[in-house]
Amino acid sequence: MCVCVTVGVSACVRIQRGMCVCPAGTVAGLGVEGVNPARGGPAERGGGRGLRRFEEIPHTGSSGWLNLVKFWREDRFKLLHKHMERTFNTLGPIYRERLGTQSTVNILLPSDISELFRSEGLHPRRMTLQPWATHRETRQHSKGVFLKNGAEWRADRLLLNREVMMAPAVRRFLPLLDEVARDFCCQLATRVEKDGGKEERGHSLTIDPSPDLFRFALEASCHVLYGERIGLFSTSPSQESQKFIFAVERMLATTPPLLYLPPRLLWRLGAPLWTQHATAWDIIFSHAEKRIQRGVQRLRSTQAAGGGSGGAEGEFTGILGQLMDKGQLSLELIRANITELMAGGVDTTAVPLQFALYELGRNPAVQEQVRVQVKAAWARAGGDAHKALQGAPLLKGLVKETLRLYPVGITVQRYPVRDIIIQNYHIPAGTCVQACLYPLGRSRDVFQDPERFDPGRWGTQESGEGPGGGGGFRSLAFGFGARQCVGRRIAENEMQLLLMHILLSFRLSVSSSEELSTKYTLILQPETPPRITFSTL
Repeated sequence: MCVCVTVGVSACVRIQRGMCVCPAGTVAGLGVEGVNPARGGPAERGGGRGLRRFEEIPHTGSSGWLNLVKFWREDRFKLLHKHMERTFNTLGPIYRERLGTQSTVNILLPSDISELFRSEGLHPRRMTLQPWATHRETRQHSKGVFLKNGAEWRADRLLLNREVMMAPAVRRFLPLLDEVARDFCCQLATRVEKDGGKEERGHSLTIDPSPDLFRFALEASCHVLYGERIGLFSTSPSQESQKFIFAVERMLATTPPLLYLPPRLLWRLGAPLWTQHATAWDIIFSHAEKRIQRGVQRLRSTQAAGGGSGGAEGEFTGILGQLMDKGQLSLELIRANITELMAGGVDTTAVPLQFALYELGRNPAVQEQVRVQVKAAWARAGGDAHKALQGAPLLKGLVKETLRLYPVGITVQRYPVRDIIIQNYHIPAGTCVQACLYPLGRSRDVFQDPERFDPGRWGTQESGEGPGGGGGFRSLAFGFGARQCVGRRIAENEMQLLLMHILLSFRLSVSSSEELSTKYTLILQPETPPRITFSTL
């Protein structure tokens, strides 16, 4: 999964008087370039008023530096998602925000996000995480697609899509994810029976599952990317892998403060914050490099023996092998992208699983509804994981509903390539506009009864307009369009398969029915990891 943050550079263009508003949602008149009056859009929502200038968009304060000081002093970054929700409630469905030198336009309605999507262009651009880019540059590492833009991004992304996004690729790696999910549940069942209390129907054990979920996510990612297991379910998992998980957490935690400071200056000064961030990335790259080197050696040995990268006929040995076998990306670019997929595939999968298990535990009726469908689908599938997922659409709804309430990345950003109109305000091309996912998922203007946890809502409204309009632009946890999360199919299937096997094996319960408190540290996560009771069926 991909993470976007709430920063970017905004342009500002004053529109001349005498301009007319096209019903197309674009601007026609004097002094505005790159507009297209042939497209339908949101300009008609002005209630008869003329088009409003960019400067008239409601804002949180004109001084970016005073805003930034206030954010730091009040520790608002930790609750940035709540700040966004309050600001939309106060200022309406669009507002501007300046923080330091950074400026964004924030939106939340699906119909407005749809207009943004239509203006993203052939090479969609989102804000570059400069601390990450600086690490690559100072360490002389190549950048993967997450940090690239323009034609170079598109060329690499199209090649990666074939191995991680397309349906044939999913069919190849799905059995590897299923194997890890089954092993996780077998190990958990053994632990529940050994350490749990005896009940009338079996055993139960209450634990914080978050460390186990992090190990599951790393094990699953390695199996899919490298085609090998790394043994994290053993009684003594490797310290190297535990160090990797800690490094990912440290990297995510140190990113937000660095977004508003010059990373290269901090690098030259040897600032402690930069040193922590760069050291975390070094550990991540070192872990990935060791796995990649082992994979490369194994694959070259196989090729020297007369086989392809896939080993025995019909055997899939990882995305690394597929990319090497195609030979269309250099080994250095393969390294860069595999490392990014590794770094982005642990917390962003493990944390939503925590939220999903908790919501199932505090909504027993929903849990049983999903379990009934899963059991029937599993019985019909005869052990075929792909068929089982196809027969249990509530599992997909369960993941979407979890991410509606608890989006891992709380924004999706784009820089429109043409002038657009949103909420009857002119927004110049090149402005950083971001869809704010936490308030979107909880808006009564978009969802009926948004506080209710209901995976079934996606079966009836997924393709329809819904209360907030905008078609499918209500579920955006993985982004949208050509620049959606490159690891989306891995993450979606990884979560669905684990939840399926857990529901087949355990009944979940929690001691509290209250919603979890959350915090933002580049990703949204629980303030305190929830404790879940697993009871054998």
